[in-house]
Amino acid sequence: MTSRLSGRTALITGAASGLGAAIATRFASEGAQVIVSDLDQAKAQTHANTIGDAAIALELDVTCPKSWERAVTAASDRFGKLDILVNNAGICIPGSVEDLSLEDWHRTHSVDLDSVFLGVKAFLPLMVRTSTAHGGAILNISSISGIVAAGNMAAYNSAKAAVRHLTKSIALHCAKMRYGITCNSLHPTFIDTPLLDEFTAGRTREETLGKLARQIPVGRVGIPDDVAWAAVYLCSPEAIFITGAELAIDGGLSAM
Repeated sequence: MTSRLSGRTALITGAASGLGAAIATRFASEGAQVIVSDLDQAKAQTHANTIGDAAIALELDVTCPKSWERAVTAASDRFGKLDILVNNAGICIPGSVEDLSLEDWHRTHSVDLDSVFLGVKAFLPLMVRTSTAHGGAILNISSISGIVAAGNMAAYNSAKAAVRHLTKSIALHCAKMRYGITCNSLHPTFIDTPLLDEFTAGRTREETLGKLARQIPVGRVGIPDDVAWAAVYLCSPEAIFITGAELAIDGGLSAM
């Protein structure tokens, strides 16, 4: 264990599995107390148990304002503060502008985009009051799909691109208000998480990973820790002068 996040308290959404679970684990290993939040409370509790005493589990529906209010109360009651908010929860429903239903369009934007607005709006007052002397950090997990579009990803492209720009708006607001809170976004490409199950299309998982790896210059699909370590940096005191920025974690994909 090191101490890059020592003394900090963080809430991560969608943290029962995938990227959120990896970020929660890395944050705890760097000295943070973590709130493992997820719609599936049982899975969140299971992951919190694997982390140990530094973690607690919290049921959180990121699309529901009342659920966010309860999360603020829980963080305040348990820790008295929040230093770091990681908006990671997301879904991916493939489909072109012709194929996608309006219901799936709205669902994608509700989970992937509205949740960021709701989370920041709910937690910013607590963060402003209670962040450490090193300031606070908001980190929004967007996607390389928020920068590079695809014809069969209409809703996901739209939502993740909006997260990218919303991040910059939040960063500028916090800077103007002198809150001492940074806001940045991460843009991963294909990462080996359950989200890739949407791309199997009748192939085995190994075949899917191989197909996706061939699209990435470095020749492999990412692993959750590729994202988690970037999250540690951007939420640590090392990055207090970085705000409104975006970091592509894509093996060179966006450089092509």
